[in-house]
Amino acid sequence: MSTIAWIGLGHMGAPMSANLVAAGHTVRGFDISPDCIAAAEARGIGTVGSIAEALDGADACFTSLPMPQHVRGVYESDDGIWAHASTDTLLLDTSTVDVETSRWCHDESAARGFHFVDSPISGGTAGAEAHTLTFMLGGDSADVERAAVYAQAMAGSVIACGGPTAGIAAKLVNNMMLFVSMMGVAEGSQLAEQLGLDPKVFYSVANVSSGQSWPQRTWYPVPGVVDSAAANRNFDATFSVDLARKDCGLAVKAGESTGMHLPAAELALSQLEQLSAEGLGGKDCSLVTKLVTPDGTLRGYTP
Repeated sequence: MSTIAWIGLGHMGAPMSANLVAAGHTVRGFDISPDCIAAAEARGIGTVGSIAEALDGADACFTSLPMPQHVRGVYESDDGIWAHASTDTLLLDTSTVDVETSRWCHDESAARGFHFVDSPISGGTAGAEAHTLTFMLGGDSADVERAAVYAQAMAGSVIACGGPTAGIAAKLVNNMMLFVSMMGVAEGSQLAEQLGLDPKVFYSVANVSSGQSWPQRTWYPVPGVVDSAAANRNFDATFSVDLARKDCGLAVKAGESTGMHLPAAELALSQLEQLSAEGLGGKDCSLVTKLVTPDGTLRGYTP
């Protein structure tokens, strides 16, 4: 078994690193949030007081951070990863960042003698808890093979997507498709209700028909239909509006840089921006459903 440094013990990082512990690895976790540290320790994760301590003797280092600027800071700061890691330590970033940041991590790591693999994930907090995530790996083939061994303990699927930045590119496109699909689920769920359909009956129709999708199966935005849906919990976040807005914005940016026309993604982004402007950035992104109804009220949501 290996010694693994884990930087970022939030909603995804804590359950993912706990699965590594359950698989027999030694994990040294670090986070700047005392609440995240306490939650990680409750899961049996060993925590330390600095990135340097986490990296001491580590075979691999995972980062799981909210924004591109956090990834850059953790890598390049004087008390960060490049300053304290051994060049034998494999570096893996599971965060959702822009392609440029991922490219920077690859290039700057290589210039310093490190091996880096972009390792974004899909499956949300439910997948993190159940170790059924999809890992999308990008990097040199030998490094990707090493990364896949560590990812297996947290994953249902581990996919080698190609060379450097291929993993993050796949993640951005996948999440863009998710948010576009979520708009269809939001509109369909509410139209079905207005037409008098029983929500469980309509869900059963969509679930075996052409309306079926991951957000339909997992986030159906009507209470009492799907246990994992935020609609059952006043739309408390499993995937927050602000994180969805960030991810969707990165996909739209990638479209602009490649000359693609992405009108559906741009509409999804505008809806997420509207929710954020209303002060709802911390709620679940499936709350876009409230933008469908005539008066903005939504069954299962109390402002």
